[in-house]
Amino acid sequence: MLASPAVRARAKDLGVDLSQVHADGDRVRHADLDAFLRYSGGQGYHAPGASRARADEPVKVIGMRRKIAENMAASKRAIPHFTYVEEMDVTALEEMRAGLNENRGNRPKLTMLPFLIVAICRTIPEFPMINARYDDEAGVVTRHGAVHLGMATQTDAGLMVPVIRDAQDKNVWQLASEISRLADAARTGKAKVEELTGGTLTVTSLGPLGGIATTPVINRPEVAIIGPNKIVERPVFDGDDIRRAKLMNLSISCDHRVVDGWDAASYVQALKKLIETPVLLFAD
Repeated sequence: MLASPAVRARAKDLGVDLSQVHADGDRVRHADLDAFLRYSGGQGYHAPGASRARADEPVKVIGMRRKIAENMAASKRAIPHFTYVEEMDVTALEEMRAGLNENRGNRPKLTMLPFLIVAICRTIPEFPMINARYDDEAGVVTRHGAVHLGMATQTDAGLMVPVIRDAQDKNVWQLASEISRLADAARTGKAKVEELTGGTLTVTSLGPLGGIATTPVINRPEVAIIGPNKIVERPVFDGDDIRRAKLMNLSISCDHRVVDGWDAASYVQALKKLIETPVLLFAD
């Protein structure tokens, strides 16, 4: 097929085979190539000037979004993060959760989060360095006796972290109600200042969007943040038998200035024991 060097170069850039282009004459011209592109959109070609690119959109980073950006930048700049990830078998816990939901009556539907919070609160007394705030200017770490648990919540204004006060004193039903109330308050802009401050430890969960593993950013001046990831079903060995199991990875990011890797790993293993043996969550 005859064509000028310019037409051949253009066709090559577009990925067009010139033998497929109908020429109105003895050679393929730019107009013939334009016509081919215009009427061959179903093959993935774009007509001249018909770009799918959207217009650029400048967005001002102001208000809550600016505060979030500044806090995240300060956290990554000031805190030497490390992340530890462990796989947990949540098969028994999911069965327990399903049974409780079937008989919940007017109470809120239970997600994984209330059970995880109970496990967190049960294990904190043995690992007080996890439930702490670090004043790096004063060089003082305050290990808190009460667990004021922040829960990262996505809103139209950006990420907000409402705080469940005294989470250690609440059962799964009370936690489910408080989670729902605080999340709604954050998303509707009705959360009070005292409901958005004073956390001692944060949990961040993307629910079904959670990936295989996350490396969450610590909510400064706290020293740790815990992130459950999505639950997947996989075959696992149980002795010589193979069974279907529901597995979930749990991530924890810690401030390496005040939390040692051994302590973080030991804490997650203590969490794992409770999560994989959920009856212990309800034992006094």
